[in-house]
Amino acid sequence: MTNHARRAMAVDLVAAAADALKARKDEINKLNVFPVPDGDTGTNMSLTMDAVLSDLGRLDANAKLPEVCKAIQHGSLMGARGNSGVILSQILRGLCDVVGSTSELSPELLAEALERATTVAFQAVRKPVEGTMLTVLKDTAKVARTGVEAGSMIDELLDAVVQAAFESVRRGPDLLPVLKENGVVDAGGFGLAILAEGFVAGMEGHEFKERDLQLTTGELKVEVIDDWDDEEYLYCTEFLLFGADAEQEFLQEWVAAKGGSELVVGDSDVYKVHVHTDDPGSVIAWATSLGEVGEVHINNMRRQTEERTEGLRKGSAPSKPLGFVAVAAGAGMAQILTSLGAEQVVSGGQTMNPSTSELLEAAEKVDAESVIILPNNKNIIMAAQQVASVFERPVRVVPTTSVPEAFAALLAVDALVDIDEIVEAMSAAAREVKTGEVTTAIKDSKAKAGPIKAGQVIGITDHEIEVIGETVVDVAVRLVDLLVQDAETLTVLSGEDLADEELAQITDAISKAYPDLEIETHEGGQPLYPVVLAAE
Repeated sequence: MTNHARRAMAVDLVAAAADALKARKDEINKLNVFPVPDGDTGTNMSLTMDAVLSDLGRLDANAKLPEVCKAIQHGSLMGARGNSGVILSQILRGLCDVVGSTSELSPELLAEALERATTVAFQAVRKPVEGTMLTVLKDTAKVARTGVEAGSMIDELLDAVVQAAFESVRRGPDLLPVLKENGVVDAGGFGLAILAEGFVAGMEGHEFKERDLQLTTGELKVEVIDDWDDEEYLYCTEFLLFGADAEQEFLQEWVAAKGGSELVVGDSDVYKVHVHTDDPGSVIAWATSLGEVGEVHINNMRRQTEERTEGLRKGSAPSKPLGFVAVAAGAGMAQILTSLGAEQVVSGGQTMNPSTSELLEAAEKVDAESVIILPNNKNIIMAAQQVASVFERPVRVVPTTSVPEAFAALLAVDALVDIDEIVEAMSAAAREVKTGEVTTAIKDSKAKAGPIKAGQVIGITDHEIEVIGETVVDVAVRLVDLLVQDAETLTVLSGEDLADEELAQITDAISKAYPDLEIETHEGGQPLYPVVLAAE
């Protein structure tokens, strides 16, 4: 396997795990009743994985596996949210310490990686508690080592590790009485098991196995639990501390004196600090005396508990009238769609068209009375339309043919009107967008713009190849000339293979040619298309 193939596979598997977690985050959130309402575990773990995907999306196409692992470690540390996210970042750090030193996954490597992850994660927590995600990790490491000693093949061992993760989650209430009292399993452990299954499902090319169905049968169920104790600290406080000339142990002891659930991970270059306290201001002020502080998040846990309890009381009825499913390739693209209101983003695009089954599965995960699907590719529209014939709730399709069209469509949503009126308004907004795409020809061909040689850079708009050139920068700039007639804004979405200096050259050239044009740039992270342009 080539280095490029190994890198692509590693990134795809991490994305598969992250997607599996994101799809189940609401279910994980409902389990979040221990030890204190530290945000929503599913959301925090998912946001941590989003940060990982964002760092991976910025890697060079020729990045080697050690660079992939470094990006995973950096992204998870910088983006870690909540106790569960910080612990997850340490698990990923331990795994990458081992995996980054080789190019092939073997049974011995898997066992060593899980053992290293267990060591690192336990070191990060001052008072480890059995029955949590730490126990799940420890149990999987033991099963992996036992499998190696028994001579298991890698596929057998992977399946055994995932099975062990879910079994450990299921045993959690026997180790932690508060879980059994509340009729739930540990949310972080459940999230970790889902991540493992998502990773293995992606590697083996099968659907996500419903190993967790037993978790919600019998005595284990989600109930309305008002678990807030006024004696608990009020604020969940977390931040990054840069350039502190202090040892980790010193930081841990000081933070521990200011509150509870404290975690300090990282090194002198950057520490991630997490603590529950009644006085977040004093913690931040102290930290700024040691170094620079960034990415500060302070959450009122009493209010979080009230919101979660109210959500559980509503039961299983859809929480809102309308939800959205969109299709996109690239972590940046997915993040933008999510920020605009898409609950589910299905991975796919020009070279990977999702099936009706995949779109249906995504629609089923949307907690809304009706669902609108944005296919974002002309080859996916028919598959999306088929969902309406088999879905139990009303489904509509806005026939978008590009992701930028979906951006405009989502911005046009008026939830106060009828769904058909919403679809009409979204479709009209999408039609106002002119999309351009820059990619590389994979074979000799002929087009409207003339003959094309394999390896040349081509610019596409209105599904026609309109520009042919030798560099991405040249083609992107020339393609803009065809897009911005009468346009007021131009959005530039950089792909995973576009260097920062190339993006700067493109935006500088456009700014000089069109000084009155408002230009926005975003990291799309899309593969194969280093530049996607959208003019409105």
